[in-house]
Amino acid sequence: MNNHDVDVAIVGGGPVGCVLALALARAGASTALIEAREPPAWNEAEVDLRVYALSRASQNILARLDLWPRIAAARVSAYDAMEVWEANGRGRVHFSAAEVGEPDLGHIVEGRLLAATLAERVRAAPDIAWHCPEKLERLNVQDECIELVLSSSQRINARVAVGADGSNSPTRRLAGIEADAKPYEQSAVVAHLRPEKPHGATARQIFRPNGPLAFLPLEDGRVSIVWSTTPEEAEHLLGLDEKAFGHAVTEAGEHALGELTLESKRASFPLQRVHAKSYVAPRVVLAGDAAHVVHPLAGQGMNLGLLDAAALAEVITDAKRAGRDVDDFLVLRRYERWRHGENLAMQTALTGFKQLFGLDSEPARSLRGAGMKLFDRAQPVKRQAIRIALGTAGDLPDLAKPLP
Repeated sequence: MNNHDVDVAIVGGGPVGCVLALALARAGASTALIEAREPPAWNEAEVDLRVYALSRASQNILARLDLWPRIAAARVSAYDAMEVWEANGRGRVHFSAAEVGEPDLGHIVEGRLLAATLAERVRAAPDIAWHCPEKLERLNVQDECIELVLSSSQRINARVAVGADGSNSPTRRLAGIEADAKPYEQSAVVAHLRPEKPHGATARQIFRPNGPLAFLPLEDGRVSIVWSTTPEEAEHLLGLDEKAFGHAVTEAGEHALGELTLESKRASFPLQRVHAKSYVAPRVVLAGDAAHVVHPLAGQGMNLGLLDAAALAEVITDAKRAGRDVDDFLVLRRYERWRHGENLAMQTALTGFKQLFGLDSEPARSLRGAGMKLFDRAQPVKRQAIRIALGTAGDLPDLAKPLP
């Protein structure tokens, strides 16, 4: 073994990989982080098209790593309420932070801001070796380590390799881990628009026959939309002129915010469901989108990934403190048992919601309307749903728990 040896080599320098690296470094584990592309810079003058609705659990993780104050000082948009309803339907559900004694339900954070802040901190960390731009070419499992061969021909020996390299994970493929992947047959259209009416720090989501349309409140008064629809309609929406696009969103949102005016570029990306059949292989672990990809209708993808990172860091840290080998398969299986069930439950629930609201018959609409009215009145059930969305329910890693 050589001077590049580390406890953990992480492939993927996005938010999940960076959070894992910082959490491990905090616990004294030597870490290498391998990323194929230089992280995009955050532009203070322009709100990034890709935004995340970060839960309280994600906020706690970033706060414990001393990252949240910097992100919050740059630009975040808190929201304290959420409205969910069905197009031309009979039911509506209102969620409020006050119902569970919280100051808000979460924060909208730009993807570039999150990535840039984390990458900057990782580069400054003395116990994290940053390899960028580098691609993973091969994995060689050996008796005492796993060898990672990079595109520059550099070789890194690690006790464990972590794939946090996205839905098409090279790590997953090279480790021979199969994944169930199924297209949702939808594309998500994203853009920022200026509403005629104030958004009131309220997130809104309307379920339409072709897919949900979400309105996420931004600090500057605009809303960021995520419109999941058929690929054909997505292509049509991108081809409209600015005025026609704003009118289409206004109509689709049933004028909930008055007339909407496009004030950004537009983009779309295909949606798919992915779940790795295993999160672990000999000396290899998967986290984030490399392990699971969910439908964006509840904005939980990044939150699940950050919980993966916090849980894996805790499992590896506990093993080191107990004098156990971090590459012990039983140690890695503890992480899989911890996160696989919770991720699968969320994925199944979101897929079920997508299918349920895709049924366009009159009996289905009536049943959904009655169910939403009943749910809105069932306060204990609704409060638990809010806690799940906040990430304050369930078996939380220590990093995800509130600071004392």
